[in-house]
Amino acid sequence: MSNDVINHIELPVAEAEEARRFYEAVLAPLGLTLVISIDPARTAHGGARYGFGKNGYPSLWVHQQNGAKLPIHLAFTADDRPVVDAFHAAALANGGTDNGAPGIRERYHKNYYAAYVLDPDGNNIEAVCQRA
Repeated sequence: MSNDVINHIELPVAEAEEARRFYEAVLAPLGLTLVISIDPARTAHGGARYGFGKNGYPSLWVHQQNGAKLPIHLAFTADDRPVVDAFHAAALANGGTDNGAPGIRERYHKNYYAAYVLDPDGNNIEAVCQRA
């Protein structure tokens, strides 16, 4: 069981390269570094993505995405896959909108089991279990 409630946070940005340079500089004193860069061709929105974190795990993501009001992405750590399923069901029963049914997301890795919902304000909320 993980003690980390927040698995990762994603911030949509207008210019990914500018955001990468900014966050590399401001996060360095906090001990966070650029962990991963994802080519736009491998992203859902077609914009570059950069993950920052400690110990090799990207817990803060910035990703290029166009839009007038850009939603945030917040991912909660789930202890197991049934918790992800329960999260998704509870969200749909309480005013959330499906944004990705529970399942494996192999584009991340073979054990990335997640579900996505839009909250009433359009923010993308995720529950994720990364265990086999």
